[in-house]
Formats: sequence, structure tokens, C-alpha cells
Amino acid sequence: MSSIQNVDAAGTSGAAPLVCAGLEKEFTEGPAVVRVLCGIDLTIGRGERIAIIGASGAGKTTLLQLLGGLDTPTRGSVSVLGRNLAEIGQAERGRVRNESIGFVYQFHHLLPEFTALENVAMPLLLRRLSLEDVRARARLLLDKVGLGDRLEHKPGELSGGERQRVAVARALVTQPAVVLADEPTGNLDHRTGDRVFDLMLELNAETGTSLVVVTHDSARARSMDRVLHMEDGRLQDVTGAALS
Repeated sequence: MSSIQNVDAAGTSGAAPLVCAGLEKEFTEGPAVVRVLCGIDLTIGRGERIAIIGASGAGKTTLLQLLGGLDTPTRGSVSVLGRNLAEIGQAERGRVRNESIGFVYQFHHLLPEFTALENVAMPLLLRRLSLEDVRARARLLLDKVGLGDRLEHKPGELSGGERQRVAVARALVTQPAVVLADEPTGNLDHRTGDRVFDLMLELNAETGTSLVVVTHDSARARSMDRVLHMEDGRLQDVTGAALS
């Protein structure tokens, strides 16, 4: 099986894939101001695997949205490969997301009218690559996740685990600096979830892409390099601690 070529996503600058400093997020609900994130500092190293755990509503998804440039913080900054997202325009932020960040969600969010190959190829179509190259790279990723014989199947013709593997391939096809995964196995049975999670760790090791995973599964969290617990809008490093 062909291997995925590792790309030095950090370039020559050696900048960390993702850094946030003093990150805060507030929402207004009527007369009340709800503070969801409270001054979070976090540096994600190249190839590092980080699990974020915590109760529902603790702010984990909000944090991932800010790290991925899908939302803007009330205060603080997010930098991707040394570039502060607040200091670049919307179009450039979109380019940075496309080139440097991959997303995997609890629900696959595949486009139902397109095949597995077309779904995985979609992020590459925003670049000036030949259609032949785009299809070749998408085919390589799908082969890597064990779906080389399902290229022309649409999402409705795939199982839940297969659809999520397509989503993982889509997140990695651009060879991003970091993949942000929000409960990527939460909609799967435990056995299928283990397979998808193990696949993400395997691809992380092969490509050097950093991996940040929000999960409620303590066993999966313990397999990561660092475990961060979110509570009351703050992160605490609980790596090595007993997890319930």
C-alpha cells in the first residue's frame, strides 16, 4: 500500500502548528453575559496528540471552533503556523483553514449527492491542482483508510463507520498541520469507534499531523500524549491522572 508523503507543514519557520494565548469567549443572553472560555493558553506541538475531556457544556466545542478559525474570540489570539488569525482578512483565513487545518465531527457532514472520492477530493478543488492529481490524492487516502473499493459509493451506500472513515480521509487529504476532531466516534458503536480512533492515531503517526480530539472516552484519552480537562472555561493538564 502506498504511503502518505509527509509534508513539513511548519515550513522553515519551525512555528508551532497551533497556539492560543489569553483566549476568552463570551456570549450575551438577554441582560446576562455568559463567559464560556476564561483566558486559555495552549501550544500544540508538531505531531502532538492532545485529548480534551470535560462535561457537556464546558466549552470544548467552542474552543475547537476558535482554534479552527470558525469563530472569533472575545479576547486573546489564535495563531496557525505563526500567523495570527485576527491579523489577516477573511479570505486569507479561509485559505489558512483549507491548507493547515482539518476537521472531523461527530456527524460526518459528507455531501450526500457526491461519491466518497468526490467528498474527499472537495478540499483540494479549492487549490490550483490538476483534476488528475486531486483524484489521485483522494484515492490514496481512501485506500489508506480501507475504502479503496468504495470510491464510487455515495454516503447513503456506506455504513456509519465507513462514512466516518471518509470524513477522516477528507480531513487529512490536504496534509494539514493539525486536525481538530470533535467527538469523532460519538455516533458509532464502541467497536467501530475504536477502529476509527485507531486509524486517526495511525495516520497521525505516519503524517506528523498534530491531533486534537474532544472525547468523553477516558480510555481513548489516555492513549494521547496529553490529556486536558476543561471545567468552568479553563483547561487543566491531567495527563497521567486517574480518569473516570
